[in-house]
Amino acid sequence: MTESTKSAAAATLEQYTIAAIPETERHGRPRDLFTIWFSSNIMPLTFVTGALAPVAFKLSFAASILAILIGNLVGALFMALHSAQGPRLGVPQMIQSRGQYGMVGAVLVIAIAVFMYVGFFASNLILGGQSINQLASSVSTDWGIVICAIGSLLITVFGYDMIHAVNRWATFLFGGAMLLAIIVIVARGLPAGFFSAGSFSWSGFIGAAATTGILWQIAYAPYVSDYSRYMPARESVRATFWYSYWGVVLGTVLPMIVGVVVGLASANPNQIGAMFHLTAGIGWLIMLVFALGIIDTNSINLYGGMLCSITVGQTFRHTWLPRALTRGVVSGAIVVVSLIGALAYQSTFLTSYVNFILFLLYVLIPWTAINLVDFYLIRHGDYDVPSFFTPSGGIYGRVNWATLLVYLIGIGVEIPFVNTTMYEGPVAKALGGTDISWVVGLVIVIPLYYAVARARVSREVSAVVPAGNVSA
Repeated sequence: MTESTKSAAAATLEQYTIAAIPETERHGRPRDLFTIWFSSNIMPLTFVTGALAPVAFKLSFAASILAILIGNLVGALFMALHSAQGPRLGVPQMIQSRGQYGMVGAVLVIAIAVFMYVGFFASNLILGGQSINQLASSVSTDWGIVICAIGSLLITVFGYDMIHAVNRWATFLFGGAMLLAIIVIVARGLPAGFFSAGSFSWSGFIGAAATTGILWQIAYAPYVSDYSRYMPARESVRATFWYSYWGVVLGTVLPMIVGVVVGLASANPNQIGAMFHLTAGIGWLIMLVFALGIIDTNSINLYGGMLCSITVGQTFRHTWLPRALTRGVVSGAIVVVSLIGALAYQSTFLTSYVNFILFLLYVLIPWTAINLVDFYLIRHGDYDVPSFFTPSGGIYGRVNWATLLVYLIGIGVEIPFVNTTMYEGPVAKALGGTDISWVVGLVIVIPLYYAVARARVSREVSAVVPAGNVSA
């Protein structure tokens, strides 16, 4: 596809929502995935999340950087494995969950994904509003929040190709701004005691690695293949994996390192304000890039939330496969809900955000384990895609109680190991506050689901009469 063709496609309203993408309309290359995952991570929320390592977990500079690197290098493995599913199946990520949970059973995990999208959208709006307020003090944070919301909605209305096009151009702008920010901050001189501030503790290190890396990357899992589903099925799984992997790792680690530097260099609890003052002279440019980054990234959150919301509706209205108009209406409804949340919780943002992402960690770990085991170890990518849209659930049924039970067991075994401001499990308390719930969830769910699923898949395969329908 030439540049002029790409531009024309981006300016055209996408017509598909959750329906399978026909092979005749597949387009794009794996390298497009690098730009979308690199640029969409260079935003204020990534920067603030990196600052949690020294600010919330009290780690030193070196320990913070190491936790961020390890967490993202490990967590991105899960994210990229989900991304590689898109070209093979050509459907949104959460539609594919019907292959594990059944037509109706998947509603539970899809509803959790909608909650995740609204939470991230609202969190981003708060930081976008603060960035615009720093950029132009005459614009209140509330109005900045509204401006960012409208910008994201406009991109989402155009859809898939527009989102990819915006991120191709944003890669250089956003990446350059982050490098410039770190150069300016270091050149102006770091405060005395910068490298001796904080300390190392296993509870803080593991918590920071899980929060800034493992969870950050797994949070993409419910929608990462939404942005590879238009690519031709012949595209290499290996290329799709690695372009997604390095795009999201590099795009995440860079602003998180900036966040660590700002978190240690300033006592200002408002990380956006701290960044503005530490980059005095070019602070206006950084705030502008932050605001644009919020609009860009939130279009991805909004697009994913829209697909999941439509998926929930289609579960109970089987002939409903809406197109562009419905995408706009549903996206607008999500924007309204997110605006209410952003305006209500901006004063307690940091505490609310930490609890929110920890909650996501607990509920997404079992889901990602089940999905990846099913796709790569059980079915090897072979699914009966028409069954995803059949009222009865086709060969996958309406409710797969065994999968739901494994999922709930995965959450249940994590509870004694969790550590949040609202609840600390007995095992976490005994371990000095170290939260290893995500490790426990993976260790329990992976072999348990593998054992449960093998017998079930044998029955499903025998139920498919035309063998050609098995793969998509």
